[in-house]
Order: sequence, then structure tokens, then C-alpha cells
Amino acid sequence: MSHELTLDQVTPRKSFLQKLALGGLITIVLAVLVSSYISTDIDPFKLYAKRQNAFEYLFGRQLNDADKQAAMDQAERLPAIIAFEEAYQKVKAEYSASGRELNPVTMQREAQKRADARMAEMSSEEHERIVQSEYDRISDEREGGYFPPETAWPHLVEYSKALIETVAIAIWGTLIAFIAAIPMAMFAAKNTLELMVQGDGTVQRAIRWFGQFGARRVLDFCRGFNEFVMALIFVAVIGLGPYAGVLALAIHTFGILGKVFSEAIEQIEPGQVEAVTASGAGPAQIMAFSVIPQVMPLVVSYTLLRFESNVRSATILGFVGAGGIGFLMFDKINGYLYREVCTMMIMVIVSVTIIDYLCGILRRKFV
Repeated sequence: MSHELTLDQVTPRKSFLQKLALGGLITIVLAVLVSSYISTDIDPFKLYAKRQNAFEYLFGRQLNDADKQAAMDQAERLPAIIAFEEAYQKVKAEYSASGRELNPVTMQREAQKRADARMAEMSSEEHERIVQSEYDRISDEREGGYFPPETAWPHLVEYSKALIETVAIAIWGTLIAFIAAIPMAMFAAKNTLELMVQGDGTVQRAIRWFGQFGARRVLDFCRGFNEFVMALIFVAVIGLGPYAGVLALAIHTFGILGKVFSEAIEQIEPGQVEAVTASGAGPAQIMAFSVIPQVMPLVVSYTLLRFESNVRSATILGFVGAGGIGFLMFDKINGYLYREVCTMMIMVIVSVTIIDYLCGILRRKFV
């Protein structure tokens, strides 16, 4: 009696196993989605329930009578503070000029007398002007909100200079990464490594394996750390400034570009490489006339894409002291000057839009 299965018996069993595997895969995916949905506390109605908070955060809140009175009380103390500070600085200068001992208690008493006299001489118009100016500042700070943005010309000039520095950080970070990623991609790609180290011997195969393994691990390491973390390290090592941002962007972008370029090189058409090789060309000539021309459209397109992304990343790197407009933005956030932050955010968005348009023109010339 034969125990062999016929084709008609095998096909239904195979189909059943495939359906069972597919069902198990779908079950696992759904379980992951449900568990991650619960763990991330996603609630579609939470944002709607908090809409008033969002409105007040963006556009500010209406001050009640208690807020206005507190702002006025604080503003009315400013003239006396200004008078005392001016008097104290004059007393300190007089003591220093005469060579007298700088006794803080005596200096403060004398400064207070002069401040009281200054307050008595101060006109009501000047007093009201100082109080009203301070009241407006305190009220604006208490109202909060990002809109309307700050449009004072001195501020716009300051932010524009910082924005130019941010773009410069992105340019040099991307350029350094691009220059370093091209040769590294040649070592990380299997087919180009075979052109550089030819032969089927054990030594040649070992060199190719270790070369590709080492190149890929270097790229993994460089892109494994976020540029924000790298900026923290470089700021601690070389100090505050845009140079730390350039290095952080260059290393992280180098890891990304190197991986993308190597994968593009491995997908090139081998026929062109074989044709150039048959003509007697060496490895360098093969790279220049066969490999690079095939991957150039992707190289240009993705490099420009990373440059656009690096402009945004360079903005965030300023939060840890790596220069650019992000440094100013972080300072204004700490000072609750949200309207100035809004202005800088708009400037960054506009600059990214312009860069995207210009990169699109360059991309169309190469792709």
C-alpha cells in the first residue's frame, strides 16, 4: 500500500499552510498595533478636548482683572528700581574715583537717598511713561502666544544673520559628508570592491569581506547616533559655536549618504561595467566612466534632499549651543518671547521652501 501523496493532495495542504502563516502574521501585526496604540496613549478626542489650551498657547489668553492689577503693581515698582540702580552706579563710581573703601551698606544707603530725591524730582509724565512701558511688556509676557509674530526691523536683521549661519552649517555639513561618502560607498558596495580587489584567492576574498564589513560598520556607527547627540559631544569638546554643528551634521549625514550610495552602486547595470572592462580600462577608469555616471542622478537627488533636511536639523542643533538661529530660538523660548520665536520659525520655513525650490531646479538638470 503506497503512502506517497499525490499532487492533488499536496496542493490543498500547501495552500492551507500558507493561509495559516498569513493568518499568524496578520495576528502578530494586529497585536503589535494594538499594544503600541495603548502604550502610546493615542486618543483622537484628546486634542479636541484641549483645543482651548492650544488656542491660548498659539494666540495668547485674555488677562483678567487680577492679572492686570498684578502687572500694574509690578510696573509701578520699576521707576524706583531704575532710580536706585542709576544712583548706586554713580555712588560706586565716585567711591572708586576718590579711592574710598567700597562699603556696600554705606553705598546702598547713600544711593537710596539719591534715588528718593530722584523720584521726588521725576515728572509725572516720565513716571507714567516708564510705568506704561513696563506694564505693556509685562502684559504681553503674561498673555503669551506666538501670534502675531515679531516684525521689528532690528530683530529681523538679527534673525537673518543667524539664519544665514544656520544655512552655512548645513552647507558645510552636507558637503563634507558628500565628499567622504563617495569613496566609502565604493568600499561598502560588493561589486566595486571586487573591481578594486580582483581575484578568487582566499586572501582576496578575505580582504573583500573584511573591507566591506568594516566600511558598513563605520557607516552604521556614524548614522547610529543622532546629530543632536553628536552636537552635545562636540560642544563639550570644542565649545559653543557653529563648528560643532558642522561636525555633528557631517558625521551623521556621512553615515546616511554612504549607505544609500553603496546600495545604489550595487544596483547598477553590470553590462556597462563589463563593456568598459573589456576595453582594457583599469579600476579607476571603470569607476569614473561606468559606475559614477549610473548612480549620479540618485547621488545628486539624495544629497540635495539631505541638504534640505540638514537645514532643519541645523536649526535644532542650536538648542545645544551649536550656533545658528536655533541658539537664538532656544534663548527666546527660555525668556517666554514666543512671538519672536514665531518670527524665527516662519523665517526657517520660508528659507526651507526657497531651498527646496532651488534644489528642485538643480535636481531636474541631473535626473
